[in-house]
Amino acid sequence: MRYDPVKDRLGRFFGRHPLLQRLFFALLHLIFLRSWYVRRALRRIFARWPTDRRVRVLDAGTGFGQYAYYVARRYPQAEVVGVDLKTDYLEQARRFVARTPVADRVRFLQDDLTRLQTEGPFDLILAVDVLEHIEDDLAVLRNFARVLRPGGYVIINTPSDQGGSDVHAPGQQSFIDEHVREGYSRELLEARLGEAGLEPVESHYSYGAAGALAWRLLIKYPMLGLQRSTLVYLVLPVYYLVVLPVGLMLNALDVVKQNRSGTGLLVVARKPGS
Repeated sequence: MRYDPVKDRLGRFFGRHPLLQRLFFALLHLIFLRSWYVRRALRRIFARWPTDRRVRVLDAGTGFGQYAYYVARRYPQAEVVGVDLKTDYLEQARRFVARTPVADRVRFLQDDLTRLQTEGPFDLILAVDVLEHIEDDLAVLRNFARVLRPGGYVIINTPSDQGGSDVHAPGQQSFIDEHVREGYSRELLEARLGEAGLEPVESHYSYGAAGALAWRLLIKYPMLGLQRSTLVYLVLPVYYLVVLPVGLMLNALDVVKQNRSGTGLLVVARKPGS
């Protein structure tokens, strides 16, 4: 399926007003299980730093800017640079953040992660569902290592090769056409990070049985419906009224459980040095 056109329509609708944009970001953090894992990783990393320490964060592939905004709002010591190739996303993110109390700590720039021009050093880099869209992933990781401060961290979230992108059989087409690869094994992503000069420090499979079911209920079925007809927008509030409590319970179960496998993968890596 062409995921981006549906995502773009939703982004334009919620981007009409700052209150709608805040609601949009809250919904994204609520229904996307990947956000639960990313925010947990952020809490663990920020807990290692003094609260009065200035922390520079690169949100690589910022999209709508929800993570850049979240980090700046949740962690007052953070200064965030969000980069993306899509100028329309960046402009919408700029307009929204300019009306918030974190405007002086967030910037959005157009940049290509394979030829990264944004200057470091950064203490933390976020790459949430980005690498599966980029053919030359090693170039991206090497750029991360280059602009990262020694001792700094990278958080990477991506589909795994165990059914990520909704691919469960050889030759099956990805659910999201924009992906250039189905996903990574834990071993492959850790090896890529090592080749780029980064040391993996923890990795977790996400979207186990519970999370995968939540994804189908909260994301896949609504997105398929929206692709087929705009009339689905009218029934979505009723749909989520019924399905949301079940989906959130499944998300919570996935996070507390140690998944031996899953269709998602989160890896935290560190640049050697003090």
